[in-house]
Amino acid sequence: MRAAYGGPVGTLDDLVTLLSGRRFVVLTGAGVSTDSGIPDYRGPDSPPRRPITYQQFVADEAFRRTYWARNHVGWRHVNTTVPNDGHRALARLEQRGLVLGVITQNVDLLHEQAGSVTVIDLHGRYDQVSCLRCGHLYTRAEVAARLDLLNPGFAADVADVEIAPDADAVIETTEGFVVADCWAPDADGGSGPCHGMLKPEIVYFGETVPGPRVTRAYELVDSAQALLVAGTSLAVQSGLRFVRRAAQRGIPVAVVNRGATRGDRFADVTLDAGTSQTLTALAERLPPVAEAAT
Repeated sequence: MRAAYGGPVGTLDDLVTLLSGRRFVVLTGAGVSTDSGIPDYRGPDSPPRRPITYQQFVADEAFRRTYWARNHVGWRHVNTTVPNDGHRALARLEQRGLVLGVITQNVDLLHEQAGSVTVIDLHGRYDQVSCLRCGHLYTRAEVAARLDLLNPGFAADVADVEIAPDADAVIETTEGFVVADCWAPDADGGSGPCHGMLKPEIVYFGETVPGPRVTRAYELVDSAQALLVAGTSLAVQSGLRFVRRAAQRGIPVAVVNRGATRGDRFADVTLDAGTSQTLTALAERLPPVAEAAT
């Protein structure tokens, strides 16, 4: 039983009934990607983890060195992951006109790889890095090549890596790791490189999601006839606010997650189940767009 936060506990049949005849938006979290081999922060079987904060990253040079050393190893794992059945089911539902779009708290880009077209990467994306001084944007592969030059053999020498969320990895020591700074031309007109601080294009805890991104997500929710939440405990406000928005506007809400969520009390149906199996079943059972309400 999952009703720690309230909300009616239902079945797959209840979920199908709620979503049938409605075009809906999907809000996804880390639970959608665990079947692709990417761990989450708060799943029932997840070890305790402390997510990085923006304040730690910008204020502490030693912390920043540890972060980049771990990320230099961990991002390669995320870069090789592939979409699972849940990602592919959502892409099919969008192709059929039932899913209007996906708002994802994940940074892994697996929705896009699966074929979803309308995707709002709420917390950013792991494959881009920007300079906090001049704003120059790099691909993560470019930064990896730079880090390889500064730390020859480091990634190859790390064995038995435990992969962590958000392109992170758990490694024994980061001592001596050299962090890359911005090598783009100085934005102030100097003759040398910028030397600004590089940060992945990921929204850290304590950092604000860009306003235009939030606005687009609200507009997507407002255009929907239902909101489906999949694979997130909604522990942070950045995702929960869209559930509140739907509830305030009388838009039905369904939640599929392993365990209780902070959004359950706003939901019309909650289902304690895996997302891959449930989303696949929805793609098989929901009526085609021709039968959906217009």
